[in-house]
Amino acid sequence: MLRVRSVGVALGGVLLATVAQADVRPYAERVQEKILPNGLKVLVLEEHKAPTAVVQVWYRVGSRNEELGKTGLSHLLEHLMFKGTEKVGPEEYSKIIQRNGGNENAFTGNDSTTYFASMASDRIGTVIDLEADRMQHLKFDRALFTPEHQVVMEERRLRTDNNPVSALFEMLQSTAYAAHPYQWPVIGWMDDLRQATWDDAMMYYRTYYVPNNAFVVCVGDVTAADIFAKVEAAFGAYPAGAVPPPVRAVEPPQQGERRTQLKREAQLPFVVTAYHVPTVQSPDALALEVLAAVLSGGESARLHRRLVYERRLAREVGASFDLTSVDPSLFALYAQPLPGKGAAALERELLAEIAGLQRTPVPPAELTKAKNGLEARFVLGQDSNFYQGMVLGQYENTGDWRRIDTYVPGVRAVTAEDLRRVAAQYLTASNRTVATLDPVLPAAGRPLPPESIPQGGVH
Repeated sequence: MLRVRSVGVALGGVLLATVAQADVRPYAERVQEKILPNGLKVLVLEEHKAPTAVVQVWYRVGSRNEELGKTGLSHLLEHLMFKGTEKVGPEEYSKIIQRNGGNENAFTGNDSTTYFASMASDRIGTVIDLEADRMQHLKFDRALFTPEHQVVMEERRLRTDNNPVSALFEMLQSTAYAAHPYQWPVIGWMDDLRQATWDDAMMYYRTYYVPNNAFVVCVGDVTAADIFAKVEAAFGAYPAGAVPPPVRAVEPPQQGERRTQLKREAQLPFVVTAYHVPTVQSPDALALEVLAAVLSGGESARLHRRLVYERRLAREVGASFDLTSVDPSLFALYAQPLPGKGAAALERELLAEIAGLQRTPVPPAELTKAKNGLEARFVLGQDSNFYQGMVLGQYENTGDWRRIDTYVPGVRAVTAEDLRRVAAQYLTASNRTVATLDPVLPAAGRPLPPESIPQGGVH
């Protein structure tokens, strides 16, 4: 407890020093918003600390919008968006950004697809023009589709098929969800990827890449008036598209424990226990956020301290919770035993930790440390244009970016009784899915595959 208390006080001190230097006004007072006639929303946050800026274009489409037989299209299209337009040749987008001293990338999730670039703020109009061009004028022939199609399949082989821990998390999600599209992976099932066609990708593009299904976020050394003018000049002439089909699937309440086992060539076992929980739209969301931090907010947090340091059962342990998931997601605890230790023993320890949280309030020092850590991460992140853009985008994608301003006050208001209550309400046996990796020996001469936890944990 001395270690916990000292870390909590230290984080609090760092936080207070940082707050003294940061702009602590609510986002609602700092962010300016404009909606174009075609439905495209633009959010601008002026940050004049350095002559740089980031532009992010968010499309409200991810694996959640797909269907069985056509999974993976959101991620495949993300790759294809770099294959050129009527004006910009294949891969030229990245080269133009680099020539202007910037960097760019993109990512696909369950709920959105995001493209972003950072560079000197006096050249940020280049990004806006390029993004507007490929929103409406993506153009590539079937000869370019085929190699990129193969790249995505190879990415799946490397990241999931050849990684037993990633494969286990994928199996966990497909077991935990019975009716909702969160059951399939963002990268898609391999057979669906094999069957994907140029026509599938272009139809998906025309359906979801429309102004009224997107929003632009810009953070940095800019003026809102200038960005609004640039975005309107670049995107304003595009007509609104048909409203994309809504996701109507609702996951029914789970009514009993589900278990799944993966037998794969692996170095060590692995176990994950996951529970259906609400996200940011729920008044319980921030209590769950703090609970995850109590369990897994650094090496001095409860799981790592007890199972790695004190009992020497695990080599890796943690918890994950996706606060800004559009639909209810999973609260997961995971662990990998040390050599010679078993997954069953670790599962019992994880369940015992949950039972302890349900019975006994978290001590004040431990609660303070977890809350300080979350608040410090939030405030320190405001030094980054990209981080602030991400936070704006994630909250906007869930319905309203202004909800960001409830985060710090909400975290501060969480009590030990709130943690006990949400643990008792959601982390129950009937709401639990357990996935276990059971290693098998490789064929003679074959090396064991690498193992890593997928970025982002579970959804």
